[in-house]
Amino acid sequence: MMVLIGKTNIDFISKRFVFFAVSAVLIAVGVISLAVKGLNLGLDFTGGTLLQVQFEAPVTTAQVRASMSKAGLETAIQSFTGRNAYQLRVKGSQDNVNEVADKMLAGFAASFPGNKFTEEKRDYVGPVVGRDLAKKALFAVVLSLFGIIVYVAFRFSNPVWGAAGVVSLMHDVFIAMAALSVTNREIDLVVVAALLTIAGYSINDTIVIFDRMRENMRMFPKMHLGKLINTSVNETLSRTLLTNLTVLTVVAVLFFMGGEVINNFAFTMLIGSICGTYSTIAIATPLVYQWEGKGK
Repeated sequence: MMVLIGKTNIDFISKRFVFFAVSAVLIAVGVISLAVKGLNLGLDFTGGTLLQVQFEAPVTTAQVRASMSKAGLETAIQSFTGRNAYQLRVKGSQDNVNEVADKMLAGFAASFPGNKFTEEKRDYVGPVVGRDLAKKALFAVVLSLFGIIVYVAFRFSNPVWGAAGVVSLMHDVFIAMAALSVTNREIDLVVVAALLTIAGYSINDTIVIFDRMRENMRMFPKMHLGKLINTSVNETLSRTLLTNLTVLTVVAVLFFMGGEVINNFAFTMLIGSICGTYSTIAIATPLVYQWEGKGK
């Protein structure tokens, strides 16, 4: 396997309280932002106005988006290939459908004065994710977290390891959500998919280090837990950094060059990837050390 860095001997465990403090600050900022600003839920969760128009002369998606921005509207845009038509959705209530649609049409008239357009459809679309589905999704997430604890506890014969892995996972997902709240980015089903991807990515990286810890426990049964954890993390550090830098490179390209449509997804993955790398080393394994009763 390719080696990114040479052999290291970093004492991560001795710095665990610094790591915990950094995470505590980030979580506190997230809690404040969520309490004050909340989450900017997208059309998939709120419902809103749907307008479909066809232009006489060609226009680009970027021009349509710029037109709606000038009109003060945040719009989800879908184009129809070969028809020069666009379907636009703006979140809002059912009571102001006509008001929002008229504002959109006025924006087009102002931005494309020489380009005639025809309104093909005007309607209200309900939220894709209703209350019942949201409750079921939340139940599924809680059940999956419990399943992870059981799996890791069974695999490593220690429920503490499973609990530490889940705390690390929840740490990453929460900070990603906090970043979305702080930056007021819209949350839709694509962003939810990114949050679930972060959860899977985080626990996978943690299990790799836990595997090395288990191997070292078998080879060095009398080694102090703190030293064993440091040894295991250092032995897998090159693999962790190499894997995570590969992921970070991809999501960074998507974030900076992927365009407006996937920007929120890429931003969520970018924050989650950074947190996943950090939490695997600075949260999961130090928590095992603390909770095993040898954290003094």
